[in-house]
Amino acid sequence: MTAPRTTLALLLFAPLAFFAAFFVAPMVVVALSSIIADDGALTTAHYARILLDQYHWDVLWVTFRIALLTTLICMLVGFPLAWYLVRIVRWRAWRRACVILIIVPLFTSNIVRSFGWMVLLGRTGLVNQGLMGLGLTERPIRFLGTETGILIGLVYILVPFVVLTVGNALAKIDTAYEEASADLGVGPARTFWFVTLPLTLPGAVSGAIMVFALAVSAYVTPALLSGGQITVFSMLIFQQYSSVFDFHYGAALSITLLVLTLILVTVAGRIGEGRKPA
Repeated sequence: MTAPRTTLALLLFAPLAFFAAFFVAPMVVVALSSIIADDGALTTAHYARILLDQYHWDVLWVTFRIALLTTLICMLVGFPLAWYLVRIVRWRAWRRACVILIIVPLFTSNIVRSFGWMVLLGRTGLVNQGLMGLGLTERPIRFLGTETGILIGLVYILVPFVVLTVGNALAKIDTAYEEASADLGVGPARTFWFVTLPLTLPGAVSGAIMVFALAVSAYVTPALLSGGQITVFSMLIFQQYSSVFDFHYGAALSITLLVLTLILVTVAGRIGEGRKPA
């Protein structure tokens, strides 16, 4: 028994050491930095500055509002797309091609994709030209520097995560459940709502949590597509580290965002677990 345990310990040592060195240790350093004053004394002044300043609450509200809207839109777009790929597409070659088209953008830098959307959403960009060409608007719509532009960029970047997680959940569902529901005279809409959706809920919740966590911590896309007109919390953190050089205050901002995000993600996870089918 000793040899297998020793082998298991050796196998786990490398990943655990990597996790401790590149995740736990940096988090501990940031957490400690957030409660240290410039003179080296322990303090909670940085957190008091955040909690007592209305500006920070306003930025937090904007950050979480954009993240929640991004998550909702990604679910509304990604769920039907996943359904199409898993339940509608029968030709394997076409399904694989669609999956490749969804995954390939993930290999491109967010900076490149955000710059691409800056070109597309500009006043003379393809989007405005198309809208005016179709007669839907008489003048260019202002996308850049607005939450709408940020949402478009974030949804484009993050919707593949919903498609992959929901698609995986749909693929694991035995179609016999849906066929049995249809045999009992239940319509497609009620079958989806009471049979398919509850069975895919764990995958949907996982995708939503993933999208929300990535959206709430996004920096490049909001910074580029907002043009400095809208500030999210990640931009505040970046400013403290790169411009103001107030590392202790920046660490407190980072921990604040992390804790609030973990609270919301935990609540969402509990809700998802509570609604799992028996």
